[in-house]
Amino acid sequence: MGKSKLLKFSELNNLSNTIQPKEKELLSDNFYLKDNWNKEFDNNNPIILELGCGKGEYTIALAQNNPHKNYIGIDIKGNRIWKGATISQKNNLKNVRFLRTQIEFLDKCFSSQEVSEIWITFPDPHIKYRRRKKRLVSPFMLNLYEKIIIKNALIHLKTDSEFLHGYTLGLLEKKNAEIIKSTHDLYNSNIEDEILKVKTFYESMFLQKNKAITYICFKFI
Repeated sequence: MGKSKLLKFSELNNLSNTIQPKEKELLSDNFYLKDNWNKEFDNNNPIILELGCGKGEYTIALAQNNPHKNYIGIDIKGNRIWKGATISQKNNLKNVRFLRTQIEFLDKCFSSQEVSEIWITFPDPHIKYRRRKKRLVSPFMLNLYEKIIIKNALIHLKTDSEFLHGYTLGLLEKKNAEIIKSTHDLYNSNIEDEILKVKTFYESMFLQKNKAITYICFKFI
């Protein structure tokens, strides 16, 4: 591991807006913030997650646009989280936290109906069949999201992957979910939402390659 990454990992331990639960406490279902996130934020505002948040561009933009909601960016890559965590702390964003953990542990981190909305921004599509269980919109993951969200909570998926877009639509049809919005080309669609114009590092890279950005907004029935 390079010196830069080691320094970032060290700094993460000292950032007040970053939580790094130990695997042992998650496996024993003993994470101290489960069902207590509103105490962490010191308010009862809705809690919104960005899964696979990377450098936290979306988490920060959402928080800046909605100061009366709480946002948690989740990723296992500490050197990526470090970027968003340091920017949000420098900007004194009180409604932002970063959680460094595997997304498969979501139900160990959040209790039933503790989450009001979920954003999934440019996840790895894991196109190969043998890696299908790692997709953030696999049947297992959709069931996991359903465990922790409130009724009628919105889930958003932005991706450059036509494969993942189509795969997700197929899963949602089988799961009897309601699709609120869907497009194969977001920036050439009639969907108007300022927050959808926020671009992550990967999205900017894909757009430079003239790749269309797809979008799905759905909820469970």
